[in-house]
Amino acid sequence: MAHTPEELAELKRAIYDKLKPRRRKFIDKIGYDAWDPFQEPMDPLDLREDASRRTGQQLVAEFLAAVPGASEEFAKGAWELCMGAMSGSERHRGMYAFCKWHRELLAREGIEADLGPAK
Repeated sequence: MAHTPEELAELKRAIYDKLKPRRRKFIDKIGYDAWDPFQEPMDPLDLREDASRRTGQQLVAEFLAAVPGASEEFAKGAWELCMGAMSGSERHRGMYAFCKWHRELLAREGIEADLGPAK
């Protein structure tokens, strides 16, 4: 049910008249003409998904379930890298590229090792 501009002006005035003085003061500050009590609601939060259609929370939960005994620090690192990778951060892209390169380097040289200093 669409309202005419005159009806909207009447409704706006009625809403304004029913407001408490403190709220009216705010509206007066921004300007009655600039105030729009009929604004459309904002879009819901943008839930980012990766190529597999999973959210960051789903990805990290699956990853941590596959890594038994992961520490809190480990989980924080996984979360940070996941969020950075999903947002396309250059910093995190660099980390990811280095990890892939390092793994391939060790595989080419026939070395089986975990991250960290050589033992």
